[in-house]
Amino acid sequence: MDLLAKQSLDDPLNSARSATLEMLAQHPQGYSLPQPFYNDERLFQLDMQEIFEREWLFAGMSCEIPAKGNYITLNIGNNPVLIVRGDGGAIHAFHNVCRHRGSRLCLSEKGKAAKLVCPYHQWTYELDGRLLFAGTDMGENFDLSAHGLKPIALTEAGGFLFINLSENPSPIDDLKKTLEHYLAPYEMENLKVAVSSSIEEDANWKLVIENNRECYHCNGSHPELLNSLQEFDDSDDPRATPAYRELVKRKQDDWDAMQVPWQLTRIGRRNRLTRTPLLDGIVSMTMDGKPACKKLMGRLTSPDMGSLRILHLPNSWNHFMGDHALVFRVLPLGPQRTVVTTKWLVHKDAVEGVDYHPEEMRRVWDATNDQDRRLAEENQRGINSLAYQPGPYSPTYEFGVIDFIDWYRETLSANLAKTPTLRLAEA
Repeated sequence: MDLLAKQSLDDPLNSARSATLEMLAQHPQGYSLPQPFYNDERLFQLDMQEIFEREWLFAGMSCEIPAKGNYITLNIGNNPVLIVRGDGGAIHAFHNVCRHRGSRLCLSEKGKAAKLVCPYHQWTYELDGRLLFAGTDMGENFDLSAHGLKPIALTEAGGFLFINLSENPSPIDDLKKTLEHYLAPYEMENLKVAVSSSIEEDANWKLVIENNRECYHCNGSHPELLNSLQEFDDSDDPRATPAYRELVKRKQDDWDAMQVPWQLTRIGRRNRLTRTPLLDGIVSMTMDGKPACKKLMGRLTSPDMGSLRILHLPNSWNHFMGDHALVFRVLPLGPQRTVVTTKWLVHKDAVEGVDYHPEEMRRVWDATNDQDRRLAEENQRGINSLAYQPGPYSPTYEFGVIDFIDWYRETLSANLAKTPTLRLAEA
């Protein structure tokens, strides 16, 4: 048996993998998960290995790195990631790890650099990852070309940047084509980030997603958001009223006339896109329902575009309106810790203080994010109790949560079954 095989058999997570597969197989559909999925360190490590290190993740927006040398960074668990724009507009993703002794290269969340220089010993890399300089004391046989930055799979889809840390990423062509179709009217290359925020929540990442996937809690928790948002996802929602269905039909006719896509589209359980109206007479997610930005996005001619809702599991939901957009990114920090980043996008030519005021633009979702943080944290505290047991979801109010949990169970089970560890143990 070779060393890699022996290490796989000695993996301390082996027993957790087997137990997890058994729990997933026995779990009743339509119920919340068993307690360990929300608070156990071993289950968290499996989530990181089998979900966040294997699946396509929303990382950021291409408009955040508009020029050569612009970069953004993020962390996927213990994996620092660097995304940078190079020559000819090409966008590259790398492990943000120097090939000398492993130091991080870029230390800030965003910036601009002519070259990528390690702050430890000044090893210097081109923006495409090639090692250019490693000092004069590495020996005459040292090969610069063998020590470039390690790449990460990246794809741009309708202005969204997705990364995949695995060696053999699954295809993402359907999502790429769909996003480019729906977001074409927004001319994504002509947007910018007006303002952003990140909040840490003392809750498992799945609780953060579950909370987002239903509006069962909205009436009791989100007064600011319900100034504008319809709690129905689309006219097929079994809770939708006749008045709402009439509003949907009227707005869809308007959007057809403007040649703006609105149809509900699903790509498995992972991705869901649909344009739905805001409250009648409301055009933006602001306190007064009026535009937050005077300059509309892309080629849009009306602010009354409802909200184009975009879901990408495991870590993003989004709202695109006529005047501005919100993109949300979820990244796990620990079994009971998650960071949620929100970015507000506007036309790149919009002038702060003239066309938009960041404090007004962000007021609704700052309040909503904080309310959701408290809800998720209280949910986590209850789940940690000896009294917790999986409870049933509502098939109408919480169908989005059921879809998420079904996707999670199927994806984690499939990825666990592919691991060399389990195959070796069975042999």
